[in-house]
Amino acid sequence: MSAQRMLEAVAAFRQPVEINGVSLPPIYPEWLGDRTFGEVHGARFPYASGAMANGIATARMVVEMARAGFMGFFGAAGLDPRQVEAEIEAIQAQAGGGAWGSNLIHSPQTPDLEEAIVDLYLRRGVERVSAAAYMRLTPAVVRYAVTGLRQTPAGGVYRRHHLFAKVSRPEVARRFMSPAPADLLDLLLSRGQITPQEAALAARVPVAEDFTVEGDSGGHTDNQALTALLPIILGMRDELMALHRYPRPIRIGAAGGLGAPQAVAAAFAMGAAYVVTGSINQSAVESGLHPDARALLGQVGLGDVMMAPAADMFELGVEVQVLRRGVLFGPRAKRLYDLYSRYPSLEAIPAPDQARLAREILQDSLPNAWERVADYWRRRDPGELARAEADPKHKMALIFRGYLGQASRWAIAGAPARRADYQIWCGPALAAFNAWVKGSHLEPLDGRRVVDIAQNLMEGAAALTRAQQLRVAGLPVPAAAFHFRPRPLS
Repeated sequence: MSAQRMLEAVAAFRQPVEINGVSLPPIYPEWLGDRTFGEVHGARFPYASGAMANGIATARMVVEMARAGFMGFFGAAGLDPRQVEAEIEAIQAQAGGGAWGSNLIHSPQTPDLEEAIVDLYLRRGVERVSAAAYMRLTPAVVRYAVTGLRQTPAGGVYRRHHLFAKVSRPEVARRFMSPAPADLLDLLLSRGQITPQEAALAARVPVAEDFTVEGDSGGHTDNQALTALLPIILGMRDELMALHRYPRPIRIGAAGGLGAPQAVAAAFAMGAAYVVTGSINQSAVESGLHPDARALLGQVGLGDVMMAPAADMFELGVEVQVLRRGVLFGPRAKRLYDLYSRYPSLEAIPAPDQARLAREILQDSLPNAWERVADYWRRRDPGELARAEADPKHKMALIFRGYLGQASRWAIAGAPARRADYQIWCGPALAAFNAWVKGSHLEPLDGRRVVDIAQNLMEGAAALTRAQQLRVAGLPVPAAAFHFRPRPLS
């Protein structure tokens, strides 16, 4: 059989094929994951755009994805609850009944903010939440998951709120795959935040039924290899499903490093129920990043990312993966953590280092930098100022966190004087994406639309799955069959 005939068979993956006695049914991109994903969430495709923080995953992005049959998560982390509510209201008005959700990030430094966001989601009827950066279960995340549980006439458990737990550590996944702990349920009961019926039903279901297993990705990441992590979590799922005899399946999705059709096809081949993309969507026109920051993403190659201290968990030494090429944020952020680790206060830092800190990083005197930070916390949480007065090291942390927190907003606003300090969360997926789209209509930044990206990745994954089927059947599949080029699809 000619190579051309084989390539035609791969391209026609939506049609049944019979070659040399091998019969294969059609493949549709919609069928690549777990069918229950679409049935439960109302999405046509087992694909979601991730909740990139500070509104980088914009309401516009979420609406476009939902309308096209995909799922989108709004990037609520880092935003004021009033802004989150306005964006949620816009999504609800425009999504047209499509599948969407919003982000809930673990906030160990500001638990009241986490509670306020859950209050907002429950009040506004947000039915899907992506829970990110959790190291343990909190009352807020359990409250969201448990609220609305009720028994069906057939004796099952109806779940109103669907928690998507983003995990990269087995011990964290185990907590979310288990029923909610009794002590947290008792606490929520004592506060009057859940009902006795909800607490009783919570013992019969896991905290979450959808898990986004995150490999090496932008932002918060443990830099795990998805090919090693996903099988471990899948095995844990099977173990806990048998142990607790849950009435419904737990779906395991995949994220991290998914920047080309080969990676998406591989995730589904490993058993992923759905896939989530993140870094690549930041370069789309619907992204909340400023065009100047998006232009930097268009040049990313392998080796152009690095780990740097995170603003939200700075004191704990937690890091995020960020862009390195073209900016100085990463090295400067590491310098701040080095100073924080070595000295008990700002005053203890040697004078030459203080001068360099003020000149190169803060770009202001230390007293002025503190006054800006203090003004922020007076409005946000005056208790932080009281801690800073009693603990000079905490005062230093607040100033340093101020720089880290603003750096991502400079990339969103496009602050020219702070271009070198742009904090752009980015993983290696973007390098694969840039290489894949080179020479196609998706290479120019103004041609990158989030739905077009999603459609091409899913179409490509389906075509590559067909090519692999033919190869496994023993047919001579040419190498060209494993290269799907992006093309306009709508």
